Amino acid sequence: MTRARVTLIGLIVAVFLLALASFAVGPANLPLAGLLHGLFGGDDWVALVAREIRLPRVLLGLGIGAVLGLSGAALQGLLRNPLAEPALVGVSGLAGLGAVLVLYFGVGYGWPLAVPLAGIGGAALAVALLYGLAGREGGTATLILAGVAINSLAAAGTALALNFAASAFAAVEITFWLLGSLTDRSLIHVALALPFMAVGAGLLLSCGRGLDTLALGEDTARSLGTNLRSLRFRAIAGTGLAVGAAVAVCGAIGFVGLVVPHLLRPLFGHEPGRLLVPSALGGAALVLGADIVVRIVPTDQELKLGVVTALIGAPFFLGLLWRLRRELA
Repeated sequence: MTRARVTLIGLIVAVFLLALASFAVGPANLPLAGLLHGLFGGDDWVALVAREIRLPRVLLGLGIGAVLGLSGAALQGLLRNPLAEPALVGVSGLAGLGAVLVLYFGVGYGWPLAVPLAGIGGAALAVALLYGLAGREGGTATLILAGVAINSLAAAGTALALNFAASAFAAVEITFWLLGSLTDRSLIHVALALPFMAVGAGLLLSCGRGLDTLALGEDTARSLGTNLRSLRFRAIAGTGLAVGAAVAVCGAIGFVGLVVPHLLRPLFGHEPGRLLVPSALGGAALVLGADIVVRIVPTDQELKLGVVTALIGAPFFLGLLWRLRRELA
């Protein structure tokens, strides 16, 4: 059995075990056997905790981590840039801005689904702007520059909302949402986000062969029959749908799409297509693990998921830059 296959099986097992651990961990110290029984039967308060609190958190952790890792691997292959991640193309920024505007104007108080729906709308706007700025034939550099412009616009809008927040409470609510969390999410959020994430993941997985040929250069990819326009559309639209829905329901969770592909690339090789599924599994494992950490660390207030992933990802990012600098020296 090859090392890549062993690693893939190990990732599947790790995701399964982390999902069970995430389901078992919580403020109420309940046995896993009781929670599983409540999940599949019963109508007492344990069943309520299992179905309405623990299950949505696990499902969203699995889905969000998977699409972040998958989209990071796809964008690194598409842009042929080892530092590419979903935030680079502006999807995360505008999805976050859409949710922030709902919080700023107080629309979410009367309609809880307003925040995730606005986030998904912001992600769709990001994809439209990206294609409007880069053009249908936009190359790698054009896509990156368009993403930088969209990110700058989103950052300015978010800063403006914080600057003019009507009260300190509103500013704190916006800031906490931007830090990312799976707390207090329900099956309604799962039902809203997972279809978008599933469609987006399907588009990204369909890019595998095209990304492998693109790694040889655009001219070679065209000679091998790859439709680069279609490939870019599927990669960007898939990222917009999947990551936009993820950000819409849980806020910004950074570094997952950057870190996971780099950790797995030495084990699966440098063909972008081979890295897609492992990156999805690795992203799910990382987010589930980080979400377990935020619940077991003894603090007065629960840590935010985005803070933990940033604490993991930032040192790795600095190490990656240092390694690239040494290679170029």
